[in-house]
Amino acid sequence: MATVLAFDVYGTLIDTHGVVTELEARLGRVGKGALAVEFSRRWRDKQLEYSFRRGLMGAYVPFGQCTREALDFIDRALQAQLSDVDKDHLMTVYARLPAFPEASMALSRLAEAGIRCVAFSNGTFDAVSELLVQAGLRELFEAVISVDEVKRFKPDPAVYAHLRNRLDVASGDTWLISSNPFDVIGARHAGLHAAWVRRSLDAPFDPWGIEPDLTVTDLEALADRLG
Repeated sequence: MATVLAFDVYGTLIDTHGVVTELEARLGRVGKGALAVEFSRRWRDKQLEYSFRRGLMGAYVPFGQCTREALDFIDRALQAQLSDVDKDHLMTVYARLPAFPEASMALSRLAEAGIRCVAFSNGTFDAVSELLVQAGLRELFEAVISVDEVKRFKPDPAVYAHLRNRLDVASGDTWLISSNPFDVIGARHAGLHAAWVRRSLDAPFDPWGIEPDLTVTDLEALADRLG
């Protein structure tokens, strides 16, 4: 049976910090460049934290709601005083974030090599599909698979089981590709293979004794190894 590569979307294919320029324009204060970078980083961290907490509580909501609630929290935490119009605009920008520069070429190479590729995300099907269309990547994927279909969030084992069931592939034939260590560990724990896209050489991996099968610096390096 052919190997399938399941790509995480936010942070792996799509640059979640592509919102920094818009944040700089909206924050309007001295030192706003550094503040925008901090705001973006903390917004992303809080977004994930909210998905983890809701997962543990059994209180699932669409990922976009976690994103908006995280935006509201960081606005309060940094006393940025963004208006509702600002926040609505930032959410619109978040829905159209750019792909990493090498993503399209790397995915094209994998497709040419006959490797099945799917997008696998915490985002809803509609949100992720539109995001990938805007980024010029949608046609490079066989399918978009969302955790929304099981109302759980990564790294719940149920979402990785859902991925296998949707694809009708064995664990040993399924690779999770992600820049997020929690996702890589979740996939490995569930019996999948996993590749960690370590986009920053300063990024540490969680010392849990569960390691990725493969570590690469970007998606071109992934295509070199698996294509």
